[in-house]
Amino acid sequence: MTLTPIQEAALLDLYPAVARLPEDLRTAVLGAQAGWMRAPQGLTMFDEGQACQGFPMLLSGEIRVARGAANGRSLELYRVQPGNLCVASTASLFGQQQLAAQGVCVEDCEFVLLSPAGFAAWTADAGFRAYVFGIFSDRLIDLMALTEAVAFQRLDQRLAGALLGHGPVLHITHQALADELGTVREIVTRLLKRFERDGLLSLGRERIEVLKPQALRELAK
Repeated sequence: MTLTPIQEAALLDLYPAVARLPEDLRTAVLGAQAGWMRAPQGLTMFDEGQACQGFPMLLSGEIRVARGAANGRSLELYRVQPGNLCVASTASLFGQQQLAAQGVCVEDCEFVLLSPAGFAAWTADAGFRAYVFGIFSDRLIDLMALTEAVAFQRLDQRLAGALLGHGPVLHITHQALADELGTVREIVTRLLKRFERDGLLSLGRERIEVLKPQALRELAK
């Protein structure tokens, strides 16, 4: 679907590097190689092993990007929010290879999808290419930190860290936490019940109330 002036304005506001492109290049690609799309919560936008169909630039919503394993478990790599770039899509398009991760909408999403040809045209511009590589570098550092946490931190440390920074009450399932941490629900449930016995939190149905955030911070170190 062709972008409306309002949608194009939102894109330029969220992605300043697009606004800084030469006007003729930006206009040509948006007119012929990009479209506005909507995806509902729960939709798998892309999957491992697939060819990348385009480069998404999120206007609203959130996408969870994860790697799966043969046993059905998955490990969350990062979340894409408005103004962010999807590294899995970037790597696939630059390397002309299949996607190495899965992207699922955790909220209703609206986004501009840039075709592979449109992405190639924009990344031929030095300024836009530098912007993409800068985001790519930042995300790589985040993924290296995640690898270190998975390899060296105890799961209780990682769980404590995952419970912090979201306010005093989290509305989340044990399965969602397990997916985020790359483990199974039963282990997360056992650890949460242990935290509850220790007075750190209170458990409800899809609800976790943090009672002692400082104690969780100490545990997460």
